[in-house]
Amino acid sequence: MAVATPPYASDALAEGTVDAVVIGGGAAGLNGALILARSRRSVVVIDSGSPRNAPAEAVHGLLALDGTPPSEILRLGREQVRQYGGRVVHGEVVSAESAAPSSDGDLRFTVTLGDGRSITARRILVATGLTDVLPQVPGLAEHWGHSVVHCPYCHGWEVRDEPIGILATGPASINHAHLFRQLTEDLTYFTHGTDLDEDSRARFAARGIRVIDTPVTEVVNDEDGALAGVRLADGQVVARRIVAVAAPMQARTQGLEGLGLPVQDLPKGRGFASGMAGATEVPGVWVAGNVTDLVAQVGASAAAGALAGADINSTLATADTDAALHAVAEASPTAATG
Repeated sequence: MAVATPPYASDALAEGTVDAVVIGGGAAGLNGALILARSRRSVVVIDSGSPRNAPAEAVHGLLALDGTPPSEILRLGREQVRQYGGRVVHGEVVSAESAAPSSDGDLRFTVTLGDGRSITARRILVATGLTDVLPQVPGLAEHWGHSVVHCPYCHGWEVRDEPIGILATGPASINHAHLFRQLTEDLTYFTHGTDLDEDSRARFAARGIRVIDTPVTEVVNDEDGALAGVRLADGQVVARRIVAVAAPMQARTQGLEGLGLPVQDLPKGRGFASGMAGATEVPGVWVAGNVTDLVAQVGASAAAGALAGADINSTLATADTDAALHAVAEASPTAATG
C-alpha cells in the first residue's frame, strides 16, 4: 500500500558533489539528514512523497508527540532539516550506482531521478521504508490504516473493546492474536487457509478467542461505508468493526538495484541487511528505518537515522583528513615524506 502525502514546496536539486544524498523522506531519512546538516554537511533528501503511514490519522507510542498526524511530523522534520542548510527534493529515484572516485580516492555515487535530473554524492543513506503486502481480499485495502490495522502498538488503544477479527497470513498471526486479545474480549481468528496447530487452538480457547476456518471472501461495509464485517466462503457474514492483519512487509528497493545492497529474509518480510549504525557491506552506503528494521515504529526509525547520520559524518571526517594529507603530499612530496 502506498498513499501520497499532500504536495509541498520542493527545493532545487543541488549542483556539483554533495556530502550525502538521503533516499527517503520519512522519519529515518529526515533525522539522518538533520544530523548531517547540523554537522555542516551538504545533504539532499530525495522524497517520493508516499510514506507508509500516510493513511494513518496519528502517530502513537512516540513520546511527547503521541497523537500527532504523520504529515505534521514530516512537515516539521523538513523545516528543521532546511533550517540547517539541508535540501528536501520531491522526486522518485530510478537509479543509484557507484561512480568514478575523486582524484584522492574518495567514493562517489550518482543518483538519478525519474525526470532525468541527477546528483553526485560522496555517501548515500537509504531510508525508503517498506510496503505492506495485503491479502487479496476485496474491500480490505480501502480501510487500510483506519479499520484495517496491523500494529497493536500503533493502533491498539484506538480499537480497544471493539469486535476485532484477525485475518491470518501465516505463523506470525498467532502472536498477533494474543497481542490484540489484550485489547478486546471479542476477538475472532480467521485462519484463511493458514495452518493452526492444536496447541495454538487450545491456547486460543483458553483466552476466549474464537477460531473460524472457513476462508474469508470479502470485507463487508455498512450503509455508511464503514467496515461492518467479513463474508465467508459459505456466505455467512461475521460482524467485525476492526480487522487486524499481520501483512508481510517488503523493503522498497525499486531504483536501488545498482547499489548491490544485500537483502535478507526475515520472519515478517524482506529487507536490506545492515550492521552497526546501518552500515552495509557496500562501502559508502547506509540503510536506516523500516527498509532494514521492518517492525521499527517512528521513534525507532528516527533514532536509526540519527545513528546512521552520525556514522556517515564520521567517515566523511576521516575522508576529509585523508584528502588533506593527499593535497599536502601533492604540493610538497618532500614535506610529506620527511
